[in-house]
Amino acid sequence: MTTRRRAFTLIELLVVIAIIGVLIALLLPAVQSAREAARRAQCTNNLKQIALATHNYHDVNNTVPSGSLWPCPGADGCWGWGAAPLLGVLQYIEQGTLFNAYNASLGVMGNTTAAPNLWLGNSTVFNTSIASFMCPSDTPEVTSPVTNYLGNLGGPFSLGGYSGTIIPSRHSPWDYPAEESDLLSTARPVGFAAMRDGTSNTALWSEGITGTTGSVTTGMGQGELRGVFTSNFNNRTRSPATVIALLGACDALPPGTASIRNDRGVGWQYTYPGYVNNLYNHVGPPNSRRCTNAPPNTWSLDLWGTEPPSSFHPGGVNLAMADGSVRFVKETVGLEAWWALGTKAGGEVISADAL
Repeated sequence: MTTRRRAFTLIELLVVIAIIGVLIALLLPAVQSAREAARRAQCTNNLKQIALATHNYHDVNNTVPSGSLWPCPGADGCWGWGAAPLLGVLQYIEQGTLFNAYNASLGVMGNTTAAPNLWLGNSTVFNTSIASFMCPSDTPEVTSPVTNYLGNLGGPFSLGGYSGTIIPSRHSPWDYPAEESDLLSTARPVGFAAMRDGTSNTALWSEGITGTTGSVTTGMGQGELRGVFTSNFNNRTRSPATVIALLGACDALPPGTASIRNDRGVGWQYTYPGYVNNLYNHVGPPNSRRCTNAPPNTWSLDLWGTEPPSSFHPGGVNLAMADGSVRFVKETVGLEAWWALGTKAGGEVISADAL
């Protein structure tokens, strides 16, 4: 009697492989979505902790952290650069040891203009990467101690100078023409009492994708969010119409246009009045293209351009409000509502469904 051995045929094997492939294709997006949800939750928690730390800072100093502590105290090698706002919250996010190690007399970049000591000021503190300042959805492309969390500078500036919350306590008088006196007059410490729009309607902190040492061009998709471009608009945004025109010029840049600077968030430690270092503004909507606008500032970090927050979270960014809450704001948010969130005393009314 002959016994036949049972086995899979080649066709059956191929069918099984095809079924497994289909199942993997169906499950992979769900797994990736779950991972991103976890990363976004961690990012939300980081922003929440920074917002609460800002309240603790305010309890002690009666102001929120300055957007730039300028001028640099006692250090001739700082060239006007001052400590960034995140320095002030260190002691309230369980980084008291690091905060206590900061020596204000050394400034940010050093206390000498002679190489090789140019960048040695507070190097122990400022070369330290802090997990609470980093969003896990963004994989840094630089080796420096980065930050994904930026202070709200305000805007658009057609509405009158520094209209946000994390703003310079003093403004450098030589960066802008004398007629731009609204910058000088609005650069001052900000407390919660000054947020007359209500703390639940006023932004404190948001997110920013960090820069890169690689090349960035328009048309790269999300990759272009690491760079900033020249809008070629060259017109002060002194009215809502010119703000809209700036955003249109920025969006119209042809594919392949090279960025002029890729250093957003590459160091959590320093800022300068008039430059958008570790700060963002409410000109363009979240995740929109970043563009400069007009001379005299050629550093690409100018107040008159559009420096929106950005993230790799699908569809929008996290926004920490002045009341300590964290909202997810869609990148499709209306401009008027977005502008209103950026101002502390603009008198705007934001409807519940505007975001």
